[in-house]
Amino acid sequence: MRDASAVSSPQQVWLARFAWFAVFYNIAVTIWGAFVRASGSGAGCGNHWPLCNGQVIPVSPGFHTIVEFTHRQMTTGLSLVVIALLVWTFRATSKRNAARFFSIASLVLLLNEALLGALLVKLGYVTDNQSPGRAVMMSIHFSNTLLLLTALTLTARFLSVASPREWRWLARARGFGWAAAGLAATFVTGISGSTAALGDTLYPPTSLSAAFAQDYTSGTPLLLRLRVVHPIAALLAAAFVVWLILRSRDLAPTAAELNPVGRRRLAGFTRRANIVIVLLALQFALGIADILLLAPAWIQLLHLLGADLYWVALVLLAAETVWPTMADHTTASESQAATADVV
Repeated sequence: MRDASAVSSPQQVWLARFAWFAVFYNIAVTIWGAFVRASGSGAGCGNHWPLCNGQVIPVSPGFHTIVEFTHRQMTTGLSLVVIALLVWTFRATSKRNAARFFSIASLVLLLNEALLGALLVKLGYVTDNQSPGRAVMMSIHFSNTLLLLTALTLTARFLSVASPREWRWLARARGFGWAAAGLAATFVTGISGSTAALGDTLYPPTSLSAAFAQDYTSGTPLLLRLRVVHPIAALLAAAFVVWLILRSRDLAPTAAELNPVGRRRLAGFTRRANIVIVLLALQFALGIADILLLAPAWIQLLHLLGADLYWVALVLLAAETVWPTMADHTTASESQAATADVV
């Protein structure tokens, strides 16, 4: 007998793996995009888009041009991956499969990501530009990046089970509003983190005392004054994670109430919760290190990588809480009935 919540056919297995590849490839593109900002390479292709300095392939490029051009090519590769994921998902899943909804959302958000990237270049919001418009555009850009990562993660999640939810039930699930509010708090944390990183890039502190003084000195740029929002948002988001895990434990049946399949699913759920806790602790440690070390580029990138992995783990935990897979809450007789079609 096979687990009703597990992918059963070889095609589903490979499709799910491809979807997870898209998730982590998107993270790689995000990290490289942050490196473009941290290295001051945003104008590496000049004010040209989609061409690079007026050329399809730049001739004798310098360092900044290589960095920016590589990011654009990685984004092009991601576009091909997301389009392939959308087509494959529609060919391999049923009409109302929730994965279809999120694969469409992924493509729409990716197109919007490319548009926002082009606007940053065309409006000159790169390198040493200190205008408020750049901070606003960067916040919008990072918001879209998180939404894209969410859509790709949920696509992979719903492709990884053989009995997924139908898209029309997504907003009617138990606890959906609370989960959405909590994710929104974490979302704000990510956006405030991106503005804090931009502030550290444009106004690098010379010492720890100078960094704190920058936040409260008269005439300090608004971008630096907003840095205090990030730790406050992080604490509020951490409170949501605690609530999510406690709620998940309240909703989950005990191991004694489950059949062997259900016990394995419950163990997997507990493992996911532990991963979220570990990544959350790691993020706080990296945040403190970022402050103490005066925000060097390498730790900013490491902090962002941890944030992306934490966000993926949190989205998965929230999805499992709101839309639990079939085997998590079934008795032995119910599980046998549910798995009869996949034996």
